[in-house]
Amino acid sequence: MPELKDIQGIEDIKWMVDRFYGKVREDGLLGPIFLSHIGNDWTAHLNIMYNFWNMAIFGNRDYTGNPFQKHKHMPLDSIYFDRWLLHFHATLDERFDGPVTNDTKKKAQTIAATFLHRITSLRQS
Repeated sequence: MPELKDIQGIEDIKWMVDRFYGKVREDGLLGPIFLSHIGNDWTAHLNIMYNFWNMAIFGNRDYTGNPFQKHKHMPLDSIYFDRWLLHFHATLDERFDGPVTNDTKKKAQTIAATFLHRITSLRQS
């Protein structure tokens, strides 16, 4: 087993995003949702995610979107976010460990909890 290192830059982010979305695409619960919104050409989405996570982790300003806008009307509930987090954490655990990695996991958990709360609130209004 290779020695784990902390997330250090964009190459690590690209590996993380590519590996994570490879798992998501194969997942029986998440895959169909992503396929229906993204289709088979993932190039643009992956580039957006590289920039998003580079901003979230290192403060880089290449990402200028609003990710919640893309998700707010999707029929998502806790099972989807739990599965998303399962794959996200498992991906990080394959290659990374350290303070930046731990902060990244916390950010993912915060994103999932915030999206779930906001989506649920929109449904109830």
